[in-house]
Amino acid sequence: MKELHEILDEVKDEKSFLEFAKSLMEDREAHEGKPVNEVGFAGDWANNDISAFLGAAIAWAEDSDFGVLQDSTLETNKWKQFAVFLYCGKIYE
Repeated sequence: MKELHEILDEVKDEKSFLEFAKSLMEDREAHEGKPVNEVGFAGDWANNDISAFLGAAIAWAEDSDFGVLQDSTLETNKWKQFAVFLYCGKIYE
């Protein structure tokens, strides 16, 4: 089974975006109800409610010019750009 970041790396169109989104959802479901550690993480999820998730994704987008400062190919691959936006909702602090 592929890791979430590997599925993210393969996003290029609607189909691969939906595959990523489903995998992200499954990853989240696996962490539902897990205890939050001393730094606020439930497993490897840094943001455990929808407002924190969206806030982190928005902060990442603002800080990185929607990821283009980190990966210039995101400028032309909008499907991956939005997938990275969602992924950063999980991990960005």
